[in-house]
Amino acid sequence: MFARDEEGSGSGSGPVALVTGAARGIGAAVVDGLVREGATVAAVDIDADGLAELADRSKGRVVPFVADVADAAAIADVVDKTERDIGPVATGVSVAGILRPGTLCETTDKDWSDTFAVNTTGVFFVLRELARRMVPRGSGSLVTVASNAAGVPRTGMGAYAASKAATVMLTRCLGLEVAQHGIRCNVVSPGSTDTPMQRQLWTGETEGADLARVLEGTPEQFRVGIPLGRIADPADIADAVLFLASDRARHITMQNLFVDGGATLRA
Repeated sequence: MFARDEEGSGSGSGPVALVTGAARGIGAAVVDGLVREGATVAAVDIDADGLAELADRSKGRVVPFVADVADAAAIADVVDKTERDIGPVATGVSVAGILRPGTLCETTDKDWSDTFAVNTTGVFFVLRELARRMVPRGSGSLVTVASNAAGVPRTGMGAYAASKAATVMLTRCLGLEVAQHGIRCNVVSPGSTDTPMQRQLWTGETEGADLARVLEGTPEQFRVGIPLGRIADPADIADAVLFLASDRARHITMQNLFVDGGATLRA
């Protein structure tokens, strides 16, 4: 079982979790996994239709909140309503992110600021709001979904990689600050995963050709392939998130778990 708040859930139906970027892809897989583990989930996204579909299949275990993580007031309101109406949040997972592909010389001021607003500042808002409430309770688990691009230079992804690198360190620094209060903060860094974000990088020539380039690598972009020979499914990433959020990882904090089939060749 994943982290439970010591005070328990206000709903009486298991621990409460909050997930951003919940409407699709990795976020939706995380929500589905948390629900299977018995959680009630506050699902946050700007995609109202996606949230509605998620809530419909959850049999009442998902409460949708349409909000932009880059809006500090909106996130504070979501956390307030979650804790008041559902119960104290025991597990927080930050998945929301955007990707604006392009070389750094081509990146506009807006692309840069939008990328950091969601991928870094938005995570800060979520972590801050949840940590402020977890500290007095003396328990909690916070997981940030970053990217293996945060640790390996990538062509055409400079803003994204820089924002994710900042988010990794943000999460680890918070983990150091709140460890004394029994709160764990960890990072999951996926590699190529079959999500809409991944597919926006594909050329559209043929799905087979695009997938082959991911698996085999692209030397002209100085990018290796995936040693395990498969692209990740969102559930692969969700499983890593659920582990780090769970009591099975009770002595793990400030760590960054790469889930990329070996693509970054990390020792």
